[in-house]
Amino acid sequence: QVQLVESGGGLVQPGGSLRLSCAASESIFNLYDSGWYRQAPGKQRELVAAITNGGSTNYGYSVKGRFTISADNAKNTVYLQMNGLKPEDTAVYYCKGRRIVGLASYDYWGQGTQVTVSS
Repeated sequence: QVQLVESGGGLVQPGGSLRLSCAASESIFNLYDSGWYRQAPGKQRELVAAITNGGSTNYGYSVKGRFTISADNAKNTVYLQMNGLKPEDTAVYYCKGRRIVGLASYDYWGQGTQVTVSS
């Protein structure tokens, strides 16, 4: 079981920046990939960004060019740098880690951190 703890959420004005952190209870290199998802009220959870243990990244269409995902293996932490924030980025942001063992895939989720973009 991998424990994931998010931090860094808060209230920010449109156009501002935030950096989210996701601290894992074990080496993130042991995970196939780690990523950030978000869920706004009344909407489905959606991919924001993901990074594999090989360093490949993938972004949701609405955040490309504004958000950057990175990983610090020494600190077992995945970051999400969010720039140019918009009100529509308001959501609970969740960290997810995925472990693949043979043909089986295991997902681990953090508790979420609220990001509110408002003037």
